[in-house]
Order: sequence, then structure tokens, then C-alpha cells
Amino acid sequence: MSLTDTHCHLYWRKFDEDRGAVIQRAIEAGVTRMLVPGTTIETSRQAIELSETYEQVFAAVGIHPTDADDFPDDGLDELYKLAEHQKVVAIGEVGLDYYWVKDSEKQKRQKRLLSSQVQIAEALNKPLVIHLRQENNAVEGPVFDDFFELIEPWIQKWREQNHPLGLAPGTLHSFNGNAGLAAKGLERGFCLGVTGPVTYPKNEAHRQMIKNLPLSRLLIETDSPFLTPVPFRDKRNEPAFVCHIADKIAEIHSKSPAEIAEITTANAARLFAWGD
Repeated sequence: MSLTDTHCHLYWRKFDEDRGAVIQRAIEAGVTRMLVPGTTIETSRQAIELSETYEQVFAAVGIHPTDADDFPDDGLDELYKLAEHQKVVAIGEVGLDYYWVKDSEKQKRQKRLLSSQVQIAEALNKPLVIHLRQENNAVEGPVFDDFFELIEPWIQKWREQNHPLGLAPGTLHSFNGNAGLAAKGLERGFCLGVTGPVTYPKNEAHRQMIKNLPLSRLLIETDSPFLTPVPFRDKRNEPAFVCHIADKIAEIHSKSPAEIAEITTANAARLFAWGD
């Protein structure tokens, strides 16, 4: 059974003492591809270094919205150069975060930086890994509205020009919006990332939303070292645990874990074009 973890921050300091062992455990658990997204220039570099060291690891490069305020305007040239690396398959983790950032001027800066990174994605034909987090972790609100308002003109332009991103612009990482927002994302070609919270007992509404989504557009991701799934919820998360997310999706959709692994692995390969 082949699994793919489409979002894991393996450069995080919590992995400093056993990073190699973590990756080996993932491989032994059947994880054949791991996507490591950067959040700053430095962590984007580290993601690339990991991809150069481990065959199973691929990188995404980007500036996380909570780091937008500290990102210099002249840093985009450096980000573009990093994005040209052959094992960089996406631009991310980028997006909007109104959970940690509530100041309206700083939110505007997030939107400007996101637009600049969408330009890089367009130029290099690399999909986006989008972070969206609303205040109070709400399942709807301005963060989603602002994102779709920002991305809509891009989607329309790409479709008019037959740009590949017009049909597959990226993935909405750890998606926690409601069913209406999920439909909006799907209509615009996005995949939706499913993380550990789908296994949490109190998240029945989230599971019901996942049940109504097409399997052909789902990706599974750990967001390691965060969002650890049941039964390891109190421990550090790692890519080997992605199987528990696949198991829960299988239960929700009345499929076997092997079927979910096959479908989501194919979805990731199609989006990120990293081959067999």
C-alpha cells in the first residue's frame, strides 16, 4: 500500500534529534512521497536540502502569512530562484491567516504577498499550497471570502489562457471550512487537504463534510509535527501517522484503506507531477 503525506514540516526543530529515523519510519509505513513546505526563505531552503538528501521527499517554497510582516519586498527574487529547483513541486505554504493576525493593515500585507507568490506559481507552473485560518478557527468568515476574491481573477485568466493552473491551481491545506466553501474550492479546481482533526471524536460535522466530497479531490497530510491524529494525539506528529487519516477517510467513505491510499496518492501525483 502506497501512501503520500502532502504536508509535513520535517525541518521543524522537534525533529532535530531523530529526523532520519522519522523519515525511515514513514518509508517503512508505506509512505512513498512526502511534501515539505517552507514558511520562510530559511525553511524553504531547508525543505530543498531535505529533498536533495531523501529521494522520497519533495519541497514547496513560500512565505507563510504570519511571516508576511517581516518579509522584505526584495525577498521575492530569492524566493523565485528557490522555486526553480527541480525538486520544488509547489509554492507554499502561502495564504491568509486571520487567527493570529487581526490588524487590518497587516492582513492587507498578507494579501499583497499572496498575490506576489501566485505570480511566481503562474510563471513556473507550480501549484499553490494554501493556508487559510479564520479567527476562532471558524468554518466561515472573511479569511475565506478574501481568499476567493483574490484568487478568482487568476483562475479566470488561467482558464481563458488554457494555463494548467486553471484546472488544478493547488490545494487548500488542512481545510476546515464548511460545505459551501468546500464546494467553492472544488469549483475552482482546488484539492482539499485532510489532516488529523478528522479523527477527533468531537469533529463529526467535519467528517460529514468530508463524506460529501469527491475522493478524486482529496489529499491526506499530517502537517507534522502538528495536528497529530488519534490514537497518538498527545504525541509529536510524523509522516508515518498519515495511515490513520487514510483509515478514517476509508471509514467515512465506506472504502478500504488500500483504496483510499491508492486514490489519494494518485491525486497527489497528478497535482504535483512528481512521477512514479
